[in-house]
Amino acid sequence: CNGFQVLVKLGLLPANDRDWVQEAALTYNESGRFEARWVYLKVEPDSRSVFTKDLPDVIYLPVRHGEGRFLAPDVMDHLRDNGQIALRYTDENGNPGAYPVNPNGSTDDIAGLSDPTGRIFGLMPHPEVFVRASQHPRWTRGQGGALDGMGIFRNAVHSARDLG
Repeated sequence: CNGFQVLVKLGLLPANDRDWVQEAALTYNESGRFEARWVYLKVEPDSRSVFTKDLPDVIYLPVRHGEGRFLAPDVMDHLRDNGQIALRYTDENGNPGAYPVNPNGSTDDIAGLSDPTGRIFGLMPHPEVFVRASQHPRWTRGQGGALDGMGIFRNAVHSARDLG
């Protein structure tokens, strides 16, 4: 999530302006609290992101942030039309909702987005925390899931290999 904040601050995301101008912000959660829990995320079907390719429709990852609310009032239509929104906060059925479904109050429930090429990716949830079944909060009950975080990293490796 800190990487997402840096990419936004540098203007590398959403990067609609190639002069690295900051077009968005990540600011304090609407709840005014640090949020540390697991959330459901809908993978946007029209996403350009190479990181979300072939993931399930809804994935489950943890969030851990106090400043995760995504704001980009001047470029929201462009992000939607350009397929740059990669992940949105939802319930387990893929439906949007207010807090606590959207843990920080992000505009349009945005949890992750890519640049116009789909190769730069930022997100507030932590995929690195779900690369082993034992990292799932219900793993002792046999609910380790599909290792949703590992799918994101696998896609990154495959994309880099394909560029090679």
